[in-house]
Amino acid sequence: MKQYALGMDLYEALYTTRAMRRVKPDPIPDDIVASILDAGIRAPSAGNTQNWRFMTVTDRDLMRRLGELYADAWKQLNETHYAGMRDLAEQRGDTTTQRVMSSADWLAANFGNVPLLILPFHRNDPDGSSIYPAVWNLILAARGHGIGATLTTVLHHFKHAEVCELLGVPAGKGWKLAAAVPMGYPLGKWGVAERPPVTEVTYADGWGRSPAWTAERPLWPAGD
Repeated sequence: MKQYALGMDLYEALYTTRAMRRVKPDPIPDDIVASILDAGIRAPSAGNTQNWRFMTVTDRDLMRRLGELYADAWKQLNETHYAGMRDLAEQRGDTTTQRVMSSADWLAANFGNVPLLILPFHRNDPDGSSIYPAVWNLILAARGHGIGATLTTVLHHFKHAEVCELLGVPAGKGWKLAAAVPMGYPLGKWGVAERPPVTEVTYADGWGRSPAWTAERPLWPAGD
């Protein structure tokens, strides 16, 4: 299997890896898939138990059927937790939320055409959070290969049993789907995510106490 020595700066990956929901249908080579997953399992886990399994899905019929489940789950999410969100965003002129919802709609409509889906499973983890460092490793590794990804829990929340049945997951043995990570070569562009200054969401030594340092603008790239 080919080994990779990727030259991307660590902070470039950290600052520019964003949710890429719109991706091309072009297949991802197996050696790159292996590289992404090999990086993923290097992440820490609670007690170093590594109580995880990762499933890749590229079969087009399976992806079509998962796409149907995802579309229905997305519909349910919009009718429940996201009910009224679009109207409120439009009323407020909240273009950021409108863009996110639009890209999420695109993913729901095209989920079955995504070239690679990675499904992380865990068990014996009370709150299920131990696997997420590995999931983020996967996404950062994909970024290093120029591949876009996003983390979505829609299937986990609304179609867990159906996904497990479709893919033959032994759910009776405690395995739980943590997320779905669709990947592909992006249609969008990488860039530093727009955020409020970090000092607005950071406290020091007590709630509401501002840190002594300031950072009004992104600290990468240096001198920008």
